[in-house]
Amino acid sequence: MSKEDLKEIIKEKTMILGTERTIKMIKQGKAKEIFIASNCPETTKKEIKYLAKIGNLKVIELKEANDEIGIICKKPFAITVLCN
Repeated sequence: MSKEDLKEIIKEKTMILGTERTIKMIKQGKAKEIFIASNCPETTKKEIKYLAKIGNLKVIELKEANDEIGIICKKPFAITVLCN
């Protein structure tokens, strides 16, 4: 997935930012797709993938690092995990 694709997805859809909020959305069954930064900690990545597998959700591992995703989302902080 390219930066342009990610920018389009962020423009069109309401995104939930952050690991804790994403996990909460997965557990509530409200998440549809999950995006993980390239430098996401391995323990977090495993937990997200496990929960996504149970919920039959699509997990997309991005090429961008968390600080770059923060810039793409126009936030002054790094974003490691997001979902819609």
